[in-house]
Amino acid sequence: MITISKSKLKAQMFQIFREIEKSGEEVIVTDNHRPVLRIQPIARKRSVEELFGHLQGKVIYHEDINTPTTDEWSAV
Repeated sequence: MITISKSKLKAQMFQIFREIEKSGEEVIVTDNHRPVLRIQPIARKRSVEELFGHLQGKVIYHEDINTPTTDEWSAV
């Protein structure tokens, strides 16, 4: 996380924005050494394949996943 003063942000805003877009890192803006703003890039929405594709074909089901089970609830 990067911290920057309001005055430095004002003077170098476009350069700082480009760096945030490139690095993906958030920046905390301070006013008199007190944090007042957070600037962060918007996270790109990832597809199900991107998130879980590495697991495809590796998950083994030992029973029907759509059948409710009551064994876990007998102790309650």
